[in-house]
Amino acid sequence: MADSAAATAPPAGGGEVLEWGTPQARWVLAATVLGSGMAFLDGTVVNVALPHIGADLGGGVAGLQWTINAYTLTLASLILLGGSLGDRFGRKRVFAIGVVWFAVASLACGIAPNIESLVAARGFQGIGGALLTPGSLAILQSSFRQQDRMRAIGAWSGLGGIAGAAGPFVGGYLVQSVGWRWVFLLNLPLAVAVAMIATRHVPESRDPQAAHSLDLLGAVLGAVGLGGLTYGLIAWQQKGIGSVAVLLALACGVGGLAAFVWRERSARDPMLPLGIFSSRVFTATNLVTFAVYAALSVIFFFLVLTLQVVAGFSPIAAGSALLPVTVLMLLLSSRMGALSTRIGPRIPMTVGPLLSALASLLLVRVGSDASYVVDVLPAVSLFGLGLSFTVAPLTATVLAAAPDRHAGIASGVNNAVARVAGLLAIAVLPLVVGLDGAAYAHPALLEPAYREAMGICAGLLAVGGVLAWALVRTPGPAEAEPEAARVPHFSCQVCGPEVTHLQRAR
Repeated sequence: MADSAAATAPPAGGGEVLEWGTPQARWVLAATVLGSGMAFLDGTVVNVALPHIGADLGGGVAGLQWTINAYTLTLASLILLGGSLGDRFGRKRVFAIGVVWFAVASLACGIAPNIESLVAARGFQGIGGALLTPGSLAILQSSFRQQDRMRAIGAWSGLGGIAGAAGPFVGGYLVQSVGWRWVFLLNLPLAVAVAMIATRHVPESRDPQAAHSLDLLGAVLGAVGLGGLTYGLIAWQQKGIGSVAVLLALACGVGGLAAFVWRERSARDPMLPLGIFSSRVFTATNLVTFAVYAALSVIFFFLVLTLQVVAGFSPIAAGSALLPVTVLMLLLSSRMGALSTRIGPRIPMTVGPLLSALASLLLVRVGSDASYVVDVLPAVSLFGLGLSFTVAPLTATVLAAAPDRHAGIASGVNNAVARVAGLLAIAVLPLVVGLDGAAYAHPALLEPAYREAMGICAGLLAVGGVLAWALVRTPGPAEAEPEAARVPHFSCQVCGPEVTHLQRAR
């Protein structure tokens, strides 16, 4: 059924040529979806458990922020390095290691005796996510026939998005029925299943041109920069901007990120070859990603918390409130991917964020007397429709803006941008809306902060839509092969894997 020899030629790096619909193709898709789904699920499933974690372990708003951000910080900081390791040592191998690492860290989260040990375990869990998430996409990209990659990655994107959107419902059920610790312990049987499938059915692949050295200094500088900024912004709420610790942390964060950029510009084999941003479409798509995912992270953080603390919803009711998002993404993601293939990504990537912005404005109405049918259901349904318009075209455009052999780094950068956006947004927004200490547990304090946060999220989403309309175009041949991608020292390092969402648009 191949259209040409090129379409069926073995992918670079030794991966097998899998045809969509065959038994092994289904197993490979199952392994990558379940593996990355654990990481996506953990990005949202914890939100619904936050009030119970706070009541059980303490820590105030800062403790809850770090419960989310410790995971996001290590994941965002190390995901490019995780991709490099897969390119060099084998994507299947590093993926499997990441799955086991994630399971061990999940066990540590589930038995954490205090908030400090939970935050540490969450950081450890993010390292596992940084190993397994890049490999899942790279395995699909290197294993499937060229004409089947869009369907495979589209299915991965849609099902992975569903895992993230289903997180609050799953978390609510577990919290209400068996306790918040099972939010983490649930990962153990999933990890066993993924490891068994991967070992038996997933083909191994590598990047034959991957660099022989790893940019460990770049990874450290990136982690120091993001960690300093995150700590400084969260501590600002408790200690004030005049605190020496806050000022030192912020200075360390800015200095670390500046040093990271310097390192990546000067390194022979950089973790992040900055020349990839010479593609205007790639840069524009990542700007849209930053705006959209900053808002998305804050909405998931605040909405489920507010439904429980302010509106009095049970954990399972609060989690179930987001089920329309899951259903709509399940029904529409592949269709929106096909639509963006036909008409280009500009219109879907504009309409999606604008619909989500309107949904955020509707969510402002949620308060102490909120009705699910009147105040929540219309807003989350519109939000799910907006995400369905946005995610597949966004991920498709990222891959289409880079040559095939640089799909890994393109997806890795986009994933890192999404994670950093969420990391910084969750650190900054409580400060901006005046939510600190134990205020999250008091409805009279949380409600006005929540409403202000939803208004800010609507603005961020609207900015994402405007940026897409103004800057995003379907990548042509010149965009798909940026000059920097042809420079040997750029093409040696991270050519492989990484990401939250991706789909081929060509």
